[in-house]
Amino acid sequence: MEDQRPSLRDIARRLNVSHATVSMALRNNPRISEKRRIEVRRVAEEIGYRPDPMLSSLVAYRQRKQERPVVSTIAWVNRWPDPRQLRRYVEFDQYWKGAEKAAAELGYKLEEFVVNKDLKGHRLNDILQARGIQGVMIPPHASNDTWHDLGIEWDKFSVVRFGFSIADIRAHMIGSDQMRSAELAVRKIREAGYRRIGFITNEPFDSKTGGNFRMGFVRATEMTPDLSAISPLVLDLPVTIEGGTKEVGVQVAEWIKENEVDAIFTSEIGLATTLARQGIRIPDDVAVASTSVTERFGIDAGIDQNPFEIGRVAVHVLVGHLNRNDKGEPDHCRRVLVEANWVPGKSLPSKE
Repeated sequence: MEDQRPSLRDIARRLNVSHATVSMALRNNPRISEKRRIEVRRVAEEIGYRPDPMLSSLVAYRQRKQERPVVSTIAWVNRWPDPRQLRRYVEFDQYWKGAEKAAAELGYKLEEFVVNKDLKGHRLNDILQARGIQGVMIPPHASNDTWHDLGIEWDKFSVVRFGFSIADIRAHMIGSDQMRSAELAVRKIREAGYRRIGFITNEPFDSKTGGNFRMGFVRATEMTPDLSAISPLVLDLPVTIEGGTKEVGVQVAEWIKENEVDAIFTSEIGLATTLARQGIRIPDDVAVASTSVTERFGIDAGIDQNPFEIGRVAVHVLVGHLNRNDKGEPDHCRRVLVEANWVPGKSLPSKE
């Protein structure tokens, strides 16, 4: 007869503690001291303990069927110059809401910490450690501020970041599959009957997204035989809601005319205003689809990047690292990409 696999009770007997204490320690529950958690993990490794996958599934099922009390806090760190501006973007607000819901389901509370002149990074570091907060989420940021020298002891925390905008911290990243999203958009625009499809973006956006939308667009148009390959128009600065400068409007109008563009895929939230000022009508003169339909502003067709789901996934990834006590810079950073959906709209009607 084969020996039975080591159990939680075997670890408990070795340490003279309850099996509940062992279970919470292996799940990195903050109610168990760090010293005890280290002891439990050491003994578990020594005796070859491995979780029973069937039992874990049963526990997960039972936990989903009941309300879970809040056991710890996850920090959402906001360094925007105007902290309120972050969640004024619908997409980023959905990140928060998805993360908040997932955190509550897993027994955590999501709490925002604003780093500014009143709360510097080193003070935030002390507050997080004093409160036993070990999980940190970094939402997208527009500024180029460095994070590595902020004064936070990153090796004390499990960290995930949203998207590519924070470049100087080695941390696991959760985001939208932007390259595939661009390929999806080109395919859907082509299916709607358009053949001269252009892409308009701006250099800061292109840089902060790793060029993924642009590269996906270029690849899709080059791989589609009946499409004309039109070089993307990369503007120096974002086109704001107000529509940008007159010079930008002229640049866009000339690009459309020179390339005989009949449909545009764009990241620019103010493009509808820009086109209107140039006397270019949507969709009569040119059809338009957005890289993010959550930020519409006159463009209702395009990509839904599923930001709520991105927020949910980010919490599940972070809690997984908390449970394994994975802290500090990972040896191998992981990118978890959430698939997007296409949303039809009046700004890009079918020509068929």
